[in-house]
Amino acid sequence: MRFDIITLFPEMFAPFLESGVTRRAYGSGQVAVHLWNPRDYAEGNYRRVDDRPFGGGPGMVMMAQPLQHCLDAIRAARAAGGEVQPAPVLLFSPIGTTLKHDVVAQWAGSQGAVLLCGRYEGIDQRFIDKHVTHQLSLGDFVLSGGELAAMVLLDAITRLQPGVLNDEGSFQQDSFNPALDGMLDCPHYTRPEVWQGQAVPAALLSGHHGNIERWRRDQRLRITAQHRPELVEQARAQGLLNAKDEGFLAKNAAKL
Repeated sequence: MRFDIITLFPEMFAPFLESGVTRRAYGSGQVAVHLWNPRDYAEGNYRRVDDRPFGGGPGMVMMAQPLQHCLDAIRAARAAGGEVQPAPVLLFSPIGTTLKHDVVAQWAGSQGAVLLCGRYEGIDQRFIDKHVTHQLSLGDFVLSGGELAAMVLLDAITRLQPGVLNDEGSFQQDSFNPALDGMLDCPHYTRPEVWQGQAVPAALLSGHHGNIERWRRDQRLRITAQHRPELVEQARAQGLLNAKDEGFLAKNAAKL
């Protein structure tokens, strides 16, 4: 799996690629990440990559030509590595599809992409129209650039790759995962058993696996109903709630 990142600030990625549990995947090349600065492909002594917008207005716009040269170099490098079909080009944009677990899972099963990190007021629309195949958004807010969004996507994708996490089943217990029927995860506890007068729930200390799993399921239902009730309705519509689930929700409806 290969990701080529077009960014004016490649130095932002160094600590990200060298830290945390996912660094093994980047270091081994299981998830290959290549950084490309369009300034290296700009013309003139000043290596200019942006200019004022036609029609006036604040800020600057990233120019199409340096991005074109940069993308050409990426495609040549990928072709030299044996790629037959051009990789998709993904732009992080407010109009993009909101990044959720199912979207991450789709990209996690892909061969990778070119990630385009915008800056300033945006990118010349002509380059977007010609080359961008997908657009993603982290939510209804604006960042200074696409670099943080690219890191979020890479981290979410990489931790789903086989062997990346110490416990390969860890991600299946994450919130929104199909293994949890798309609901939020339950609370977690560790030593000591009593901390500042608060004890670990008795079910978790019982050693009875059936009781433990029922407690965790009930807590997932409770938390999801309180904070993301639409996810409970989604699970119900898909026939994923059993009689015990419905009984717990009915019994605790006043508290949820």
